[in-house]
Amino acid sequence: MEDLIIGSHVSYTNNDGLLGSVKEALSYGANTFMFYTGAPQNTIRSAIDKDLTLKAHKLMKENGIDIKNVIVHAPYIINLANNKDLDKFNFSINFLKQELKRSEELGIDKIVLHPGSHVGLGTDEGIQNIITALNAVLDTEEGPIICLETMAGKGTEVGTTFEEIKEIIEGLKYQNRVMVCLDTCHINDAGYNLNDFDKVLKEFDEVIGLNKLACMHINDSKNVMAAHKDRHENIGLGTIGFDNLMKIIYHDKLKGIPKILETPYISLEDGAKDRTYPPYKQEIEMIKAKKMNPNLLDDIRTYFK
Repeated sequence: MEDLIIGSHVSYTNNDGLLGSVKEALSYGANTFMFYTGAPQNTIRSAIDKDLTLKAHKLMKENGIDIKNVIVHAPYIINLANNKDLDKFNFSINFLKQELKRSEELGIDKIVLHPGSHVGLGTDEGIQNIITALNAVLDTEEGPIICLETMAGKGTEVGTTFEEIKEIIEGLKYQNRVMVCLDTCHINDAGYNLNDFDKVLKEFDEVIGLNKLACMHINDSKNVMAAHKDRHENIGLGTIGFDNLMKIIYHDKLKGIPKILETPYISLEDGAKDRTYPPYKQEIEMIKAKKMNPNLLDDIRTYFK
């Protein structure tokens, strides 16, 4: 198994399907990737093109991308933590079921999910709602694995602490179908000190178990620890810092775990928001070299000019 499994979020379009996602990942020098099967803000979904999917699988195999390391991200509009409006709650359950089926059609067996926001109900009730919803979604022992993402604690988010994630998992009938996605920006913003990542990882292992860690989102943060804001920064340019992120990415206990970049796109000119470009090729090169590129943003802008 390759030690460094590194990739980024990539696009998925109706015209190119999974094949386009694979090609984009390869253009960044990645050996894994993550994608939404449709727009994360809405419910519009097109039929999956089987021919494009087969071509994508072939291209992955030819280029050393193990499909078991590829990840789908569930859309943001799914909220399992709030059941005030039962129609919306049931819609979230049914839409997540649909996303799991789409993942299966694509041959992907991991789907990352934000646990949800309780929106005033309180964390305890939010957790119970998530348990109820996931037990309704995961109604068989076999199928894709849902990876609960650790959250920053913005607003009324559930899943800000390892204990909250543990409580959700322990309430499920089919616990084998739920694992965890650890997001570095989120846990920093939630209050975990990444200057001492060994301690954080030890706590994760004691509370949840390293055997439950399925994948990671590798992001720097614009915020100080415990800010509860969730604002991603490019690798090495935030408060977590390059050295800390390298220790995490190359940690002995995290070998073989897919690591996905979700860092901000870059505008060609400071302040310009009309056109932005992905930083992933340059960030992945920097991570592989294990050396901070002080000209990262300039190099990205030069590359896309």
